[in-house]
Amino acid sequence: MKFRSEELLVLSPTASGTMCETIDEKKRKKDEKSPKRDDASEENPEDFVDPETPLGERKRLSSQMAKQYSPASVEKSWYAWWEKSDLFKADPKSCKPPFAIVLPPPNVTGVLHIGHALTIAIEDTLIRWKRMSGYNALWVPGLDHAGIATQTMVEKKLALDKKLTRQDLTREEFLNEVWKWKDENACTILTQLRRLGASLDWSRECFTMDKQTSKAVTETFVRLFEEGLIYRDIRLVHWDCHLKTAVSDDEVEYMDIKEKTLLNVPGYEKPVEFGLLTSFAYPLEGGLGEEVVVATTRVETMLGDTAIAIHPDDARYKHLHGKFAVHPFNGRRLPIICDGTLVDPDFGTGCVKITPAHDPNDCELGKRHNLEFINIFTDDGKINTNGGPDFTGMPRFAAREALVEALKKQGLYRGAENKEMRLGLCQRTSDVIEPMIKPQWYLNCSMMAKEALNVAESKKLEFIPKQYTAEWTRWLENIRDWCISRQLVWGHRIPAWYACLEEDERREVGAYNDHWIVARNEEEARKEAAEKFGGKNKFELTQDEDVLDTWFSSGIFPLSVLGWPDETDDFKAFYPTSLIETGHDILFFWVARMVMMGIKLSGGEVPFSKVYLHPMIRDAHGRKMSKSRGNVIDPIEVIEGATLDALRKRLEKGNLDRTELDMAIKGQLKDFPDGISECGVDALRFALVSYTAQSEKINLDILRVVGYRQWCNKLWNAVRFALIRLGDGYAPTMVLSPETMPFSCQWILSELNKTISKTVESLDAFDLSEATNTVYAWWQYQFCDVFIEAIKPYFANAPLAASERAHAQDALWVSLETGLRLLHPFMPFVTEELWQRLPSPKDCERKASIMICDYPSPIENWTNEKVEKEMETVLATVKCLRALRAALLEKHKNERLPAFALCENNVTSEIVKSHELEIRTLANLSSLEVLLKGEHAAAPAGSAVETVNENLKVYLKVDRAINTEAEQEKFRNKIAELERQKDKLQKMMSASGYQDKVPAHIKEDNATKLAKILQEFDFFDKESARLLAETGNQQMEQHNK
Repeated sequence: MKFRSEELLVLSPTASGTMCETIDEKKRKKDEKSPKRDDASEENPEDFVDPETPLGERKRLSSQMAKQYSPASVEKSWYAWWEKSDLFKADPKSCKPPFAIVLPPPNVTGVLHIGHALTIAIEDTLIRWKRMSGYNALWVPGLDHAGIATQTMVEKKLALDKKLTRQDLTREEFLNEVWKWKDENACTILTQLRRLGASLDWSRECFTMDKQTSKAVTETFVRLFEEGLIYRDIRLVHWDCHLKTAVSDDEVEYMDIKEKTLLNVPGYEKPVEFGLLTSFAYPLEGGLGEEVVVATTRVETMLGDTAIAIHPDDARYKHLHGKFAVHPFNGRRLPIICDGTLVDPDFGTGCVKITPAHDPNDCELGKRHNLEFINIFTDDGKINTNGGPDFTGMPRFAAREALVEALKKQGLYRGAENKEMRLGLCQRTSDVIEPMIKPQWYLNCSMMAKEALNVAESKKLEFIPKQYTAEWTRWLENIRDWCISRQLVWGHRIPAWYACLEEDERREVGAYNDHWIVARNEEEARKEAAEKFGGKNKFELTQDEDVLDTWFSSGIFPLSVLGWPDETDDFKAFYPTSLIETGHDILFFWVARMVMMGIKLSGGEVPFSKVYLHPMIRDAHGRKMSKSRGNVIDPIEVIEGATLDALRKRLEKGNLDRTELDMAIKGQLKDFPDGISECGVDALRFALVSYTAQSEKINLDILRVVGYRQWCNKLWNAVRFALIRLGDGYAPTMVLSPETMPFSCQWILSELNKTISKTVESLDAFDLSEATNTVYAWWQYQFCDVFIEAIKPYFANAPLAASERAHAQDALWVSLETGLRLLHPFMPFVTEELWQRLPSPKDCERKASIMICDYPSPIENWTNEKVEKEMETVLATVKCLRALRAALLEKHKNERLPAFALCENNVTSEIVKSHELEIRTLANLSSLEVLLKGEHAAAPAGSAVETVNENLKVYLKVDRAINTEAEQEKFRNKIAELERQKDKLQKMMSASGYQDKVPAHIKEDNATKLAKILQEFDFFDKESARLLAETGNQQMEQHNK
């Protein structure tokens, strides 16, 4: 017989037997039980779409919440409204306590990377939290002019677009090109900062080359010069031949080379050899055929040798004391000198070539022995005329090869061997650093370093994490004077003028060190020169062409952004600032210099009281991010999503060579085979902040960010659920009486109170990772997983009581509103949008934005430890019942089943009985019967058991055969565990001296534990027997059938 599909019969088991009904009848009954919903066909899609919002106005929200969270939709329009409404603006006249931080100014050279996004996420979390906590919060934005990086970029652009070099333009013309480039590129970074939700006070935006900062830089230089801390000297410096400028010690990175190694060097078409020790001979004066053999890893420097050193006690060379060798290429006489400091007679031949102008150790020896200092390099690393006509004009590493061949031709080459060495490379360009004798400006840091050490020791300056205090001490105790001048055009030109007097024999700038005049401007310099040189009125003033190291202006950033050296309202209100937050890699580049210069220039005040150092971001595999690996992550690509093809095209637009590009594309394919999913700003920020527990390195896995984006969807749906349950006419009340509320409502408020306390405590300790974990745990595991499910019965068609429903609504609203404020500093966009959708409280004026609401603080009458303890029992019971369901039901896992709770005592029995509703709801039970041990002899037939705690066990009854062997295995494991516990306890109790030496209360506790263990033994023995008996009965029934 055939049936139409709508007439197919289904079997529905009931208490009285089996009933037949058609699917149509079943659907009709289901519809009667569930609340009516509008037919999907009647929905207007436009109701779920936000209307267009004019720029700067409060966001216009759709009449219906979208059914899914969309980061792009949620993040639209809010920032422009916040900014236009001056919600980020601090007031220097405010009576609120100040909290001020400065944004580490990003270099104007490019776009923000994922490390910048981490900085923004951390600092914006702190500033929003403080703003909501009643502080006059100021976050100052700025950009750094990035001298070397910017000039390099503009020079490349000139060469590419106009086929020009910097030397083809006047200084003013080149600077105009740089300013033009800066104006074109700065807006990209500023747009990105806004995109990341950074609540910066844009009315105080600054640039390290603007008028105010330049004034502060000049004032700093003049004051430090007048105190004798800045001086000019001719010294050996780290020289970058590619940039043609000196760089500081801290800008040099060292590579350890074990053996002969080929490296790519800027400006050279083929790789250069390093890690070779080349030996050659110097013939002795007199033409007697005698020679001394020396060795070097830098053969080219032999053109600047001015001596050969031996140890005074080396018997092999006693006869050479006072003799001379002859340079084979220029005939220079090289004195053979004795030096017990530098020369190790047991190393090599015991003879050392000395190049005072190009080696730090040789430089010191040259000073001790009054040797001639001969520079053999031009600023761009070519051999100059001092190197002799055969080599003049050769690049230094080409000269290295030419010299080896020349030595071979003269019969002076003695071979080469592998040599371990440390090679200094410029951090910015990867060029091989060349030690060069140059006149430079220096800042004496010794006294300032001592002051910086003192403030750390006296706890006026605190480091987070604390481990960096030791590094601070180690670096400052070994500080050297800072070379602050750079041979660039872009930057703060040094406020020093050279006076060339009419009677001076040498006319070049800098010939006489005492002719320098330091002043705030040329007029002041001219006046000072006239006074200094008395009647010598005929002089010409020329300003130094060099500029200051970029870190010099960065070092006074907290001062200059607040108006120093003027006594501005901002300076009075916000200096010293509260905190500096940055990566630990620039602790000494930037933080130490800010502390030293801040103390010196502000009369002893530390520029901030706390230093928060965040980890460095690596990829998911722990590798450093680099363009050549293809693992560099652009935060905008994470926010908006990017296909694999788009990621590849970004790489192709870069400046990688073909080999690097191929390798980078392979790396991208491996790490992002499906591209990067759209995650949104909130998920990215939350993920980055949650990673900060990793103190030195963050191994960033994009899948973790994707997980938080999915969590945002859960928050979205929680609010959708709430708005449906609250209804259109609901008006929240601001005052709650938890003691009158249902159990689950009391519990969620108590847990929320605890979460608030722990979150604020973590933020106060700058443990941002723990704060995110705490907030996440409340939303995810308590509000969404438990509370929302537990209160559903109050919103059924036949609610338990109208008052309970009203209480549930109030607890739901308060939990959401408070929870969103708690989450806002971490996730500003989604919390603003969801908060704006919540109904407003009655008789209370609502703030315009969540970001200016008060940050939650604990409310005393919300805490209820008794309720929390009882809920622990409820949730443990639910967990066991869910585990039983998962183990017993392969299919129909959502089927509602009857359960039984076996309680050891009346207290436990009362707890379970009083919270039967919550257990039934959360465990999806059809019924829950509470059994008291001793009153019920037999366990429910056809059920499986699980232990909740020592006082409570639960049974889940299924109307089908259970897996007997699996249950018996569970019992055997439990009995084995009890056996181990019993043996351990009995062994301890039977030990010698136990009865005499162990305190009575401990012996009593142990006796109680043993009794409990024996009771458990007895219980599981009986359960095992019951299960065997039931199995036998079932088999007999089956046999009879």
